[in-house]
Amino acid sequence: MKTFIKLFFVLAIFAGSTNITIAQTTKKEKQAAKAAKIKELLDARNYVFNANYVIPQRGNSRSINYGYDLVVSKDTVTAYLPYFGRVTLAPTDPSDGGVKFTSTNFDYTTKQAKNGSYNITITPKDAGTQGSKDVRYLRLNVSTSGYASLQVISNNRDPISYNGDVEARKAKK
Repeated sequence: MKTFIKLFFVLAIFAGSTNITIAQTTKKEKQAAKAAKIKELLDARNYVFNANYVIPQRGNSRSINYGYDLVVSKDTVTAYLPYFGRVTLAPTDPSDGGVKFTSTNFDYTTKQAKNGSYNITITPKDAGTQGSKDVRYLRLNVSTSGYASLQVISNNRDPISYNGDVEARKAKK
Protein backbone atom coordinates (compact mmCIF):
# COMPACT_ATOMS: atom_id res chain seq x y z
CA MET A 1 0.00 0.00 0.00
CA LYS A 2 2.87 2.39 0.84
CA THR A 3 4.40 1.69 -2.57
CA PHE A 4 1.08 2.49 -4.21
CA ILE A 5 0.85 5.84 -2.34
CA LYS A 6 4.44 6.75 -3.29
CA LEU A 7 3.75 5.85 -6.91
CA PHE A 8 0.58 7.96 -6.85
CA PHE A 9 2.48 11.01 -5.51
CA VAL A 10 5.23 10.60 -8.11
CA LEU A 11 2.67 10.41 -10.91
CA ALA A 12 0.76 13.42 -9.52
CA ILE A 13 3.94 15.52 -9.39
CA PHE A 14 4.89 14.44 -12.92
CA ALA A 15 1.41 15.25 -14.28
CA GLY A 16 1.41 18.67 -12.57
CA SER A 17 4.82 19.65 -13.93
CA THR A 18 3.85 18.52 -17.43
CA ASN A 19 0.76 20.75 -17.32
CA ILE A 20 2.86 23.77 -16.26
CA THR A 21 5.34 23.11 -19.08
CA ILE A 22 2.53 22.92 -21.63
CA ALA A 23 1.04 26.21 -20.36
CA GLN A 24 4.40 27.98 -20.62
CA THR A 25 4.93 26.67 -24.14
CA THR A 26 1.47 27.86 -25.14
CA LYS A 27 2.18 31.35 -23.77
CA LYS A 28 5.48 31.52 -25.66
CA GLU A 29 3.76 30.33 -28.82
CA LYS A 30 1.10 33.04 -28.46
CA GLN A 31 3.79 35.70 -27.98
CA ALA A 32 5.70 34.44 -31.03
CA ALA A 33 2.51 34.45 -33.12
CA LYS A 34 1.71 38.01 -32.01
CA ALA A 35 5.26 39.15 -32.86
CA ALA A 36 5.00 37.52 -36.30
CA LYS A 37 1.63 39.25 -36.92
CA ILE A 38 3.07 42.65 -35.92
CA LYS A 39 6.08 42.12 -38.21
CA GLU A 40 3.75 41.17 -41.07
CA LEU A 41 1.61 44.31 -40.57
CA LEU A 42 4.63 46.61 -40.43
CA ASP A 43 6.32 44.99 -43.45
CA ALA A 44 3.10 45.26 -45.47
CA ARG A 45 2.61 48.90 -44.37
CA ASN A 46 -1.01 48.13 -43.66
CA TYR A 47 -1.84 49.03 -40.06
CA VAL A 48 -3.46 51.51 -37.68
CA PHE A 49 -1.88 53.10 -34.62
CA ASN A 50 -4.72 53.71 -32.13
CA ALA A 51 -3.76 56.43 -29.66
CA ASN A 52 -5.15 56.13 -26.14
CA TYR A 53 -2.80 58.38 -24.15
CA VAL A 54 -1.25 61.74 -25.04
CA ILE A 55 1.95 63.20 -23.54
CA PRO A 56 2.41 66.89 -24.45
CA GLN A 57 5.73 68.62 -23.87
CA ARG A 58 4.00 71.19 -21.67
CA GLY A 59 1.13 70.37 -19.34
CA ASN A 60 -0.32 67.15 -18.05
CA SER A 61 -0.51 63.80 -19.77
CA ARG A 62 -4.01 62.46 -20.25
CA SER A 63 -6.05 59.61 -21.57
CA ILE A 64 -7.86 60.27 -24.82
CA ASN A 65 -11.03 58.75 -26.18
CA TYR A 66 -11.33 56.14 -28.87
CA GLY A 67 -11.12 57.42 -32.43
CA TYR A 68 -7.72 59.11 -32.62
CA ASP A 69 -5.38 57.24 -34.93
CA LEU A 70 -2.63 57.15 -37.51
CA VAL A 71 -3.54 55.00 -40.51
CA VAL A 72 -0.65 53.72 -42.65
CA SER A 73 -0.91 52.04 -46.03
CA LYS A 74 1.61 51.61 -48.83
CA ASP A 75 0.59 54.82 -50.58
CA THR A 76 -1.14 56.95 -47.90
CA VAL A 77 -0.62 58.13 -44.33
CA THR A 78 -3.60 59.67 -42.55
CA ALA A 79 -3.33 61.25 -39.10
CA TYR A 80 -6.21 62.27 -36.89
CA LEU A 81 -4.71 63.11 -33.49
CA PRO A 82 -5.39 65.77 -30.84
CA TYR A 83 -2.80 68.40 -30.02
CA PHE A 84 -2.07 70.03 -26.64
CA GLY A 85 0.83 72.46 -26.48
CA ARG A 86 2.35 75.67 -27.75
CA VAL A 87 1.84 76.69 -31.37
CA THR A 88 4.14 79.39 -32.77
CA LEU A 89 2.24 79.80 -36.05
CA ALA A 90 -1.48 79.17 -35.89
CA PRO A 91 -3.18 77.43 -38.83
CA THR A 92 -5.13 79.66 -41.21
CA ASP A 93 -8.23 77.49 -40.79
CA PRO A 94 -9.42 77.38 -37.14
CA SER A 95 -10.92 73.91 -37.67
CA ASP A 96 -7.45 72.62 -38.59
CA GLY A 97 -6.47 72.06 -34.95
CA GLY A 98 -4.70 68.92 -33.85
CA VAL A 99 -2.44 66.79 -36.00
CA LYS A 100 -4.71 66.13 -38.98
CA PHE A 101 -3.47 65.38 -42.46
CA THR A 102 -3.46 62.92 -45.32
CA SER A 103 -0.21 62.45 -47.19
CA THR A 104 0.44 60.49 -50.37
CA ASN A 105 4.01 61.73 -50.78
CA PHE A 106 6.17 60.57 -47.87
CA ASP A 107 9.37 58.76 -46.94
CA TYR A 108 8.99 55.62 -44.81
CA THR A 109 11.95 53.94 -43.13
CA THR A 110 11.96 50.96 -40.76
CA LYS A 111 14.75 49.75 -38.50
CA GLN A 112 14.58 46.81 -36.15
CA ALA A 113 16.20 47.29 -32.74
CA LYS A 114 18.24 44.64 -30.94
CA ASN A 115 15.33 43.85 -28.60
CA GLY A 116 13.07 43.06 -31.59
CA SER A 117 11.05 46.29 -31.54
CA TYR A 118 10.64 48.42 -34.67
CA ASN A 119 11.58 52.07 -35.15
CA ILE A 120 9.64 53.65 -38.00
CA THR A 121 10.14 57.17 -39.32
CA ILE A 122 7.54 58.76 -41.60
CA THR A 123 8.42 62.07 -43.26
CA PRO A 124 5.53 63.73 -45.16
CA LYS A 125 6.61 65.73 -48.21
CA ASP A 126 3.23 67.16 -49.30
CA ALA A 127 3.13 70.94 -49.51
CA GLY A 128 -0.59 71.31 -50.22
CA THR A 129 -2.13 70.91 -46.77
CA GLN A 130 -1.49 72.80 -43.55
CA GLY A 131 -1.33 69.64 -41.43
CA SER A 132 1.38 67.81 -43.37
CA LYS A 133 3.33 71.01 -44.06
CA ASP A 134 3.56 71.58 -40.30
CA VAL A 135 4.64 68.00 -39.48
CA ARG A 136 8.37 67.53 -39.98
CA TYR A 137 8.31 63.80 -39.21
CA LEU A 138 6.60 61.09 -37.18
CA ARG A 139 8.57 58.53 -35.20
CA LEU A 140 6.72 55.34 -34.32
CA ASN A 141 8.26 52.75 -31.97
CA VAL A 142 6.43 49.42 -31.98
CA SER A 143 7.13 46.52 -29.60
CA THR A 144 6.73 42.90 -30.65
CA SER A 145 3.52 42.75 -28.58
CA GLY A 146 1.93 45.60 -30.56
CA TYR A 147 2.30 48.34 -27.94
CA ALA A 148 3.52 51.52 -29.61
CA SER A 149 4.53 55.12 -28.97
CA LEU A 150 4.31 57.87 -31.57
CA GLN A 151 6.27 61.11 -31.45
CA VAL A 152 5.24 63.97 -33.73
CA ILE A 153 7.85 66.63 -34.50
CA SER A 154 6.43 69.77 -36.11
CA ASN A 155 7.87 72.94 -37.57
CA ASN A 156 5.54 75.34 -35.74
CA ARG A 157 4.49 73.36 -32.67
CA ASP A 158 6.02 71.79 -29.58
CA PRO A 159 6.73 68.05 -29.96
CA ILE A 160 4.01 65.73 -28.69
CA SER A 161 3.89 61.98 -27.99
CA TYR A 162 1.11 59.41 -27.98
CA ASN A 163 0.93 55.90 -26.55
CA GLY A 164 -1.31 53.20 -27.93
CA ASP A 165 -1.24 50.03 -29.95
CA VAL A 166 -0.85 48.83 -33.51
CA GLU A 167 -3.43 46.61 -35.17
CA ALA A 168 -4.52 45.54 -38.64
CA ARG A 169 -6.51 48.01 -40.73
CA LYS A 170 -10.19 47.23 -40.94
CA ALA A 171 -11.56 46.66 -44.44
CA LYS A 172 -13.78 49.49 -45.70
CA LYS A 173 -17.40 48.58 -46.27
